[in-house]
Amino acid sequence: MSGKKFSLIDVVLSVICVVFTIEAAAPASAMGNVQFFWWGLLILTFLLPYGLVVAELGTTYDSEGGLYDWVREGLGDAWAARCSWCYWVNFPLWVASLACMFPGVIASISGVELSLPVALAVELVFVWGVTLLACSPVSEADWIMDGGAVIKVFITVVVGAVGIWYASAHGFANDMSPATFLPDFSNTESLTYLSVILFNFMGFEVVATFTSSMRNPSADIPRAIVVGGITIAAVYIVCGIGIGAAVPTSELSLDSGIVDAVGVMLGSTHPLTVVVGVVFLITLFANMTCWSFGVNSVASYAARHGNMPRAFSLRSRKTGMPNGSALMNGAIASAVLLLQIPLGEDSDVFWLLFSMNVVFLLMSYIPMFPAFWRLRRYDPRPRVFRAPFEGKLLAIALAVPAIELVLSIVATIVPLNGSPEELSKLPMLIGTVVLLAVGEVVRVVSKRGRVRDYPGAASMCRVSAAGGADTDEHGGAHAGEPSGSADEDAAYADGETAPAGADQASDGGREPASDRKGGEDGTRGERL
Repeated sequence: MSGKKFSLIDVVLSVICVVFTIEAAAPASAMGNVQFFWWGLLILTFLLPYGLVVAELGTTYDSEGGLYDWVREGLGDAWAARCSWCYWVNFPLWVASLACMFPGVIASISGVELSLPVALAVELVFVWGVTLLACSPVSEADWIMDGGAVIKVFITVVVGAVGIWYASAHGFANDMSPATFLPDFSNTESLTYLSVILFNFMGFEVVATFTSSMRNPSADIPRAIVVGGITIAAVYIVCGIGIGAAVPTSELSLDSGIVDAVGVMLGSTHPLTVVVGVVFLITLFANMTCWSFGVNSVASYAARHGNMPRAFSLRSRKTGMPNGSALMNGAIASAVLLLQIPLGEDSDVFWLLFSMNVVFLLMSYIPMFPAFWRLRRYDPRPRVFRAPFEGKLLAIALAVPAIELVLSIVATIVPLNGSPEELSKLPMLIGTVVLLAVGEVVRVVSKRGRVRDYPGAASMCRVSAAGGADTDEHGGAHAGEPSGSADEDAAYADGETAPAGADQASDGGREPASDRKGGEDGTRGERL
């Protein structure tokens, strides 16, 4: 990709903008002081290995497919399709849920309650603003990422500083005894919020989809992950201290908790409270725009392999951006928002849909860890950056984060006892199962016309034993992947769905003729 390129500073700021989801700071604070125990534990046992794994994968497989491409290389098409489905499903629900925060925050800082028609109009403007910006080239949107990162750090500094001042002058709003900092495993409601903390760590892999817009991705990605990860962990903790200083946990709003905290400490009409409220809304816009680039790229890339519906593969003739995916996201998020008309603003069904976005995002990361293990074991290509895990330490470093993801998902959607609070999870569990079943149908339908499924690292193992060839930088066979037959090559030339394992040369495989036919945008010959 020619034109403007990201500098290292731009990459670091994009990491902060994408990963630091400031709207999730309030739900994490709802755990009370025990959140700091979980922050510390999960930083060591999840964030650290997850960041190092992403750094190695992002510099070794620097394609626009990101997370999806890594899973496909390691586990093959079937698991890659499941990964891309879960990764995509969460996004329109997430966008819609953040859109619903706008009327509440506006009311909090202005004192004016918006009617449903006006609130819907504001929410739809947010959704389609994100959608339209997602259609612009990533390198031209660096001002959004840079600005979003700076504003998020500003909000955190304000909340933390004002919180410390407020606590010193008025005392903490919550019990600060040592026992409150230790987990109570009998409190199942508190365990439910663990998924929120893990959710707050997600997004490093999004930056890997920006490689074509970076000056030096091999060096910049690991540096940005380390610097950004440390910064993000620090600001989350500072933000938690500020919120906990001012707002009792029992009274904390999960939507506007940060704005409410500043309002309690300074007054709802204080100029700084208004400023924090306004810039908080701006960060929601910046965060979703940054995430949209990664999610749309993954969905489009998966569709080109026949692992997502064909509509997602459509790209702009002018910019090459995955506009098909962006428009699908905007349409579905809008449809979800319009459910407020028949169901009401406070409908349980309405908010149930939003609750599942966290679950599906976490699900999409689970196969990344076994995929990494298989790629490390079977793929001989050189690593620009290598995570410092080998042998048994590698097994532990990959198993622990995967287990934490599974346990947090279970705690979020599975009733852990017969209490009314736990039984209220049943609709979420049912909804999750239904959407997973829909994903399986989509996977089977989307792959129709594909000559064969790419098995991933399994093919590398088989062919390596038979003396398979490594891939050179211009194409050729995959590392350990056999070349396609003459019939398969003929199928490419006819524009059929490219058989899995026949990615572009930049992905370490042969460039499908269907991609060549489609032009430099890399689609199946379809452009908007």
